[in-house]
Amino acid sequence: MLAQTQRKAIPLLDLQALHAELRDELLAAIARVVDSQRFIQGDDVRRLEVEIAAYCGSGFAVNCANGSDALYLGLLALGVGPGDRVATTPYSFFATAGSISRIGARPVFVDIDPVTFNIDPARLADTLERNPGIKVVIPVHLYGGFADMEPILATARAHGCAVLEDGAQSIGAEYKGRRACFGDINAISFYPTKNLGAFGDGGMLTTNSDNLRERVAILREHGGATKYRHDWIGINSRLDTIQAAILRVKLPHLDGWTEGRRRNAALYREHLQGAPVICPQEAPYQTRHIYNQFVIRSERRDELKDYLRENGIGTDIYYPIPLHLQPCYRNLEYREGDLPVSERAAKQSLALPIHSELTPDDVVYISETIRAFFSGRS
Repeated sequence: MLAQTQRKAIPLLDLQALHAELRDELLAAIARVVDSQRFIQGDDVRRLEVEIAAYCGSGFAVNCANGSDALYLGLLALGVGPGDRVATTPYSFFATAGSISRIGARPVFVDIDPVTFNIDPARLADTLERNPGIKVVIPVHLYGGFADMEPILATARAHGCAVLEDGAQSIGAEYKGRRACFGDINAISFYPTKNLGAFGDGGMLTTNSDNLRERVAILREHGGATKYRHDWIGINSRLDTIQAAILRVKLPHLDGWTEGRRRNAALYREHLQGAPVICPQEAPYQTRHIYNQFVIRSERRDELKDYLRENGIGTDIYYPIPLHLQPCYRNLEYREGDLPVSERAAKQSLALPIHSELTPDDVVYISETIRAFFSGRS
């Protein structure tokens, strides 16, 4: 272990520090909702929809209860049902595939690009060619960096597939200078650990289609546009007004927090240069990576994680089991070795602290600790 005296631990994420300067404004927003008694679909919800649509450069935004429901509602709105097939990546949070299975459809997994961790457009083209009839493609903008949307969209359209973007980790990210939505619908999560996080669960869908906006808005209200009349079978999934009020306080600060994350990513690359780890690299089309996570790769990942913990540094593994090897998908008959890039990433990936509250000294200390691990210093 490095010889350090009374150094403060560095958590993977420090929400207390993030919210400290906003405390009074956040409490005032909560009090405003309490005083209004409009806890469901209050004015802050409607205002947030307008603000998120504008921030994302999309025509419309529709609130829902969480990011998982956003994916599920997106699939419902696109007409996916039991027996349909949906192509997506196996290297993502479970909700990506879980939403497909929850609707009764079947996920078809496509391996990832080894640099960006996102779905590989060439492998997607091959999968769609070999599996005619896939209804929807779900690319994931993982860790805050866009998937390569132009070839993905071209391939999907050529095979008659709709595109539902899993943008749970990527609000504010840019692809060739533009933000989502590029496909038919984009799903957003406001889980507390996201760059724009609520004080609980929350979600949103963005789209440029008025028809899809209307359909999602009805589906999230039990499929009824008017009270007690139900044209479709939907679900109950709405963003609480208190969460919307909190998010509206935080949204104006999001770009500043993102720039802090980007500065920290650049510092990591500088101070880890030459170390036996692979740092995340931004593809040319990822004109603004927002670094929801900063994920390095190492063949000694588990030992390194333990060493960093011993030195007071928080880390996490996203994601240790690729989706196609999850026990619940044994019936899909995937085997280890079928999707080797995703499987290798699952064994090597380690997320380091990247939040905007890190100081340059923190990043230097983390980088030096990583170097010390590989050099054998203690």
